Amino acid sequence: MKRTLRHLADGREIIYFDQPGAPERVAEDTRDLPPVAAASEIRLDPLTREWVAMAAHRQTRTYKPPADLCPLCPTRPGKPSEVPEADYDVVVFENRFPSFSQNVSGEPSSVDGLGLVPTAPGRGRCEVVCFTSNHDGAFSRLSPEQVRLVVDAWADRTTALGETPGVEQVFPFENRGEEIGVTLSHPHGQIYGYPFVTPKTERMLDVARAYAQEHGRPVMGDVLAAEQKSGARVIASGEHWTAFVPPAARWPVHIQIVAHRQVPDIPSLTAEERDDFSRVYLDVLRRCEALYGRPLPYIAGWHQAPVHRDRDLGWLHLELFSVLRSKDKLKYLAGSESGMAVWINDATPEQIAERLRAAG
Repeated sequence: MKRTLRHLADGREIIYFDQPGAPERVAEDTRDLPPVAAASEIRLDPLTREWVAMAAHRQTRTYKPPADLCPLCPTRPGKPSEVPEADYDVVVFENRFPSFSQNVSGEPSSVDGLGLVPTAPGRGRCEVVCFTSNHDGAFSRLSPEQVRLVVDAWADRTTALGETPGVEQVFPFENRGEEIGVTLSHPHGQIYGYPFVTPKTERMLDVARAYAQEHGRPVMGDVLAAEQKSGARVIASGEHWTAFVPPAARWPVHIQIVAHRQVPDIPSLTAEERDDFSRVYLDVLRRCEALYGRPLPYIAGWHQAPVHRDRDLGWLHLELFSVLRSKDKLKYLAGSESGMAVWINDATPEQIAERLRAAG
């Protein structure tokens, strides 16, 4: 992998990840950009003890631009973008409209100074990851070598964000499709460096800790072994990874891709594990694309251990899910799901798995 660090006109970092032999990345960002003005704040809900981020400056972020003005495409004559080069393999840059930033001011306090609701600056980091320079491409249409380059970029950025002041958890993810809420159609993902451990991860760590104390084994290891033995929900597998529908799946399309070895994060993966993930993940994505005969809107995100604690409890895996329950019907998170976090699925995990296997 060839890695090149440059800077955009407003000072943000941009990092090119290229295959060996790629041209030097020397293009300058000629835009006249104002400094990034982030005003992120986090507040602790006194009833759930969960942090909530306030980022009102994001209201003005780019929203569904025409393809010829896409800010994630390479720069063209007369049409400068976030990527100054005329082409690229994989590129990562600091988000211009970040939910969390190193450039926020303020000190820990509380709402109205009463002490009931703690507040703090939303100090972290948010990055954009462009998977390909092809505006009309998709992750599922990348080659295994291109996917491996993305994995290496995720690993690089996980390490870098983990060393960033204030960051407690690193979350690489992809939002795909307008039904998910995507406002830029170019194939891309994001990486969040949170200033706290997220509620979902906290819950999973609590479960993993209790299970290990009771059984002396990691819960994900036992789940993986059970799924491999049953096979009823397995979608795809390789030497180092198994993809299966969770036995208590919440979504109409819901898949976990689990490493066979307990590792806390992407940087801990060997070269062989990264190569095998690239093949298994492409298998999964192409089944998803074939499922309804149309592009599948989805969210795919990495579950990594926190940066500074409980790393022995983490078990790296990627989770993919979709709101599409048939070719032209969405699953809406209505009263029970949104109001009470009690999920009701319209299909069994075994049915979901069978459909995905048949779509191969």
